[in-house]
Amino acid sequence: MKHHETRASRPLRPIRVRERAWASWLTVAVCVGVGLAGCAKPRVSADLAAIYNRAAMAHGPEQNPVIVIPGILGSRLVDTDSGQVVWGAFGGGAARPDNPEGARLIALPMQPGVPLAEQTDQVATTGALDRVEFSLLGLPIQLEAYAQIMATLGVGGYIDEELVDAGVYEEREKTGTMSDVDWGDDHFTCFQFAYDWRRDNVENAGRLFRFIRDRRAEVQTQLAERHGGQPGDYDVKFDIVAHSMGGLIARYMLRYGDTDLPDDPKADPLPVTWAGAEHVEKVIQVGTPNAGSALALTQLVDGAKFGPFIPTYEAAILGTMPSIYQLLPRDRHGPVVGFDGEDLLSVETWQGRGWGLASPTQDRVLRRLLPGVDDADTRRATALAHLERCLDRAAAFHAALDRPAELPDGVELYLFAGDAQGTPRVLTFRGRDDALVINEHGPGDGTVTRASALMDERLDGAWTPKLRSPIDFTGVTFLHEDHLGLTRSSTFSDNVLYLLLEQP
Repeated sequence: MKHHETRASRPLRPIRVRERAWASWLTVAVCVGVGLAGCAKPRVSADLAAIYNRAAMAHGPEQNPVIVIPGILGSRLVDTDSGQVVWGAFGGGAARPDNPEGARLIALPMQPGVPLAEQTDQVATTGALDRVEFSLLGLPIQLEAYAQIMATLGVGGYIDEELVDAGVYEEREKTGTMSDVDWGDDHFTCFQFAYDWRRDNVENAGRLFRFIRDRRAEVQTQLAERHGGQPGDYDVKFDIVAHSMGGLIARYMLRYGDTDLPDDPKADPLPVTWAGAEHVEKVIQVGTPNAGSALALTQLVDGAKFGPFIPTYEAAILGTMPSIYQLLPRDRHGPVVGFDGEDLLSVETWQGRGWGLASPTQDRVLRRLLPGVDDADTRRATALAHLERCLDRAAAFHAALDRPAELPDGVELYLFAGDAQGTPRVLTFRGRDDALVINEHGPGDGTVTRASALMDERLDGAWTPKLRSPIDFTGVTFLHEDHLGLTRSSTFSDNVLYLLLEQP
């Protein structure tokens, strides 16, 4: 397989992330809501029905069920006590981060002396966001997030029961947005693995490990009813399609199963046991930041605004979430200009720079998150202790994923990544307040660089013509799409269906 390098986009002026996010959402809103013809050009697509119809109806025990894993922000979160939507109601009604009650619902607890895994709240996930709806200037906007992956798998003979219950497939048939492939009545099941994306990725990898075990028993029972014999007669294997951060969860689970990271941040990395590979045949990563993202750092430092008319999520709120620290780039890849000898995962660095939870300006947010703590020094000590735990956890997570290891026999790992959009790659300090701004763009999908998706170790300065990566990819496909557009690409659909249905 040949990998074609793409020239980086033309030099762009440094912009703050909030400005960039605002501009990108407005662009989408104008294109989708107003419907200007110049915003999109028709593309020629393959006739998936003609290609995969026969394979889609060739049901049998050899056909693997599929698990779809969304990325960060891709699962709906709800307060189980009140029913309040915490994340996922963009037309209104969701918890707001700019009031005390909403901020406490969105943030994770910070409890001194308590391990991160035990710092729980009453928020739970109710499924993947199959679509995102909101209104801009009175115009209804609908951006499909993961429904396209589900539709692709529906084309291939997979039906997601949650989307059936929600009427998504029926609606898509009525509007002509669903493929005309006939998969028949006797289909396999596609499962959503929705998860609380605020929490530690290792914790969610353990949940995925147990999810596979439980779903496997269900599928074995179903196969025995349909084809005879006993459930144990069927050696069910799963294929996993994971978008963005979901790909990190899948890769950790594959390597280590439900084994936790060592408590000591200075301990040797875990030995790769492939404990999660027993019941998995293919893992397909889509836009996964295997080497992290510069945007994760800016959001932890400055907060984030995820769309027009959506309140800003302050740095101290995002800073309670271990998963975002685990998306930070690696120091050896030079993510920040002027970062002389500093360790990005050291709490001393964050204190010295006044970043995120260590910023004195965030005490106004800490007052909302810690209402029972009246003393500012105590609030700061609580925040710093939580920050240190999250950074130590991220360091151990990176070490576990960065350890080179060849895939075991019978397991395949594929990557779909974007490489045609200018993507923030290197940050620098600018202005009197040393604000972090984008200094350099590289090829990517607008969110994840090509180099990060590949875990390209040539960024450490030791360049070679051939890729150097600790990840043993079975195959790589590059698409000229943005981060969410990867899942909507007909090229993605075509290739994924081949991998799931036809590949020998």
